[in-house]
Order: sequence, then structure tokens, then C-alpha cells
Amino acid sequence: MKIGVVTFPGSLDDRDAQRAARLAGAEPVALWHGDHDLQGVDAIVLPGGFSYGDYLRCGAIAARSPIMREVVDAANAGMPVLGICNGFQVLVEAHLLPGGLIRNDHGDFVCRDQGLRVENASTAWTNGFAPGQEITIPLKNGEGGFIADAETLARLEGEGLVAFRYTGLNPNGSANDIAGLTNPAGNVVGLMPHPEHAVEAGFGPDTPAAMRSGVDGLTFFASVLQHSLVRA
Repeated sequence: MKIGVVTFPGSLDDRDAQRAARLAGAEPVALWHGDHDLQGVDAIVLPGGFSYGDYLRCGAIAARSPIMREVVDAANAGMPVLGICNGFQVLVEAHLLPGGLIRNDHGDFVCRDQGLRVENASTAWTNGFAPGQEITIPLKNGEGGFIADAETLARLEGEGLVAFRYTGLNPNGSANDIAGLTNPAGNVVGLMPHPEHAVEAGFGPDTPAAMRSGVDGLTFFASVLQHSLVRA
């Protein structure tokens, strides 16, 4: 399976996402924001960072990059797409996911190991988890507060489109403790925490078993491989 990782000007975690794909058993493919060629990939990751310096709004310019025309078309046709942090912001700006992401309510950049509860375990990127499972994924953002109007929030909750919820504490003031979303088809998922930083023992979050032993993020990439096999 080939997982494409898009690099925008200002992307920081594209190589990390490529490594995560490789560790899960997929072939990572580097995709460039200025191209229109998805190079035959089976899934796409929009990585974290500060695309275009976060000018206008986080993800607003990247959402209009040439390759996003192909990404949007592929997502609408059912291809799995994962947006991580800035990539989540890009998905929202591209209208593949609803709502908006604004400055953290406390005004500070936050960087911590974050507890999450898996609310939807039936997506292309979460099928390896159990519903209600609690996981730990690193979080690092300054504009991660999820907002939406009351009608949109009610729809997200009522239709089971909240993919992840913060546990322990809400690090950025997100409405309803929402940390990540899925589209109704389950192929597009976006979240603020960084699963690509929890894929290898010795480099992930601390766990009761050992320091830096957390690998919950690897399940995201293993899940999309399993999804691909089932669809095949």
C-alpha cells in the first residue's frame, strides 16, 4: 500500500508521517503541494507544521494549493485522508470537515502528551481501536481550539462524527472537548494531536510500562492498511 504525504511550505512533520507509514508496513510517497499528481497512492496524509506561515488563517492558503484539488476529488471518491494538526486545519479550510480551529483559549502554545478517547472506531484510520478506548498521543499547537455553531455541533454529536475527544483536560478550549472529526463516509479524519510521534518504542509518550514506550499512534497507520485490505 502506498501512503502519500503532502509537503507544503512550512510543513514540519512530513518526514515523521512518512516514517510512521513505513513502520506500519506501507510505502511512503512524498507529494509536493505544487503538483497535481497523486502518484497512484492509496491514502493521503496532510501533516503538521505551519503551512505558509499560518498567514490569513492556519491552513487557509494550503487548502488552495494545486495538489488540494486532487486531494479533495480523491477524498470525495472515497480515498482515505488523514489531516494531522495543521493538516486538520487544511481539511477544515478545504471543507472536507466542518467547523473551524482558532487560537487556544489560554493564548499559549501547548506541547504535551495528551489523553484521548476514541469515539468512532469505524473509520479508515481508527478501525484498529476499540470504541471508548483511551490512548495517549503527543499534542503541540497554538491554534487548536475547535469551534462550530450549535447546529453543527449537534449534527456532529448526533451522527457520531466526533472521532476523538480530549480526556483529563481540554488543552485548547475546543467545544465539547473535540480533538478530532470524521466525515460521514469515514474515509476523512482530522485531529489536532500527532499520531506520527507515537509509533516507535523509545520515542513516544511515557506509559506505565516504561518511559517513551507509547505507540498508540501506529494504530492509525495500521488501521488504514487493514481498511485497504478489506476493501480489496
